[in-house]
Amino acid sequence: MIRTIVIDDEKNARETILGMLKAYCPDVEVIETAESVRSGLKVLEQHKPDLLLLDIKMADGTGFDLLKKLGHINFLVIFITAFEEFAIKAIKFSALDYILKPLDPDELANAVQKARVLIERENMSERLHALFENLDLNNTKKIVLKTAESVHILMLKDIIRCESEKNYTHFFTADGERITVSKTLKDYNEILKDFNFYRVHQSHLINLIHVKRYDKQEGGMLIMDDNSRVPVSFRKKEDLMKLFRSL
Repeated sequence: MIRTIVIDDEKNARETILGMLKAYCPDVEVIETAESVRSGLKVLEQHKPDLLLLDIKMADGTGFDLLKKLGHINFLVIFITAFEEFAIKAIKFSALDYILKPLDPDELANAVQKARVLIERENMSERLHALFENLDLNNTKKIVLKTAESVHILMLKDIIRCESEKNYTHFFTADGERITVSKTLKDYNEILKDFNFYRVHQSHLINLIHVKRYDKQEGGMLIMDDNSRVPVSFRKKEDLMKLFRSL
């Protein structure tokens, strides 16, 4: 059984979550619930859950505030939130899971299914630390990349480019590392496009700060700081030139 705690400041929301878990996740055992940061901290210190379903906005603070008050975190966290673009972007950067209100039973069941696979082998503390930094607008952003073997935490400034290969994305870093993640380039374009990354081609997303030069031959080619050559699609050339002029 997956020992689970549910923390949400709305009674109806807690009851909805409990009902969905009972109906769709029979191997989940809810050992405790709470309605605030204060009461949530108490139940988390008293119990040792495998999984925490955590509301972000509560009357006495946020779910992030609650997690910061804890020491080492050795349980998985699924955030529950109304649509908050900034918070969701920070969660995505940190490779954490979330579900949106109003809750959909299939989305909840899928999130719990993913957690079920990860409970035995995931270290949440590093990813939550990256999340807290990403929530601070004054800090340089970090991104968490999960591979089959490792969890990598990268500074965005150290990523030179990303390249797609079917449903995988290869990350190329300034220190010569190549990291392959089983997510599409489209997924990463959505969270990186506001941070000096630009998709110059269907298969290529580049970090503009690492462009060395643009060669017009061969239909248009970017030379990156690691001397890799990245093609620019015809329809992206004009926008790319405008971006260069604005830097």
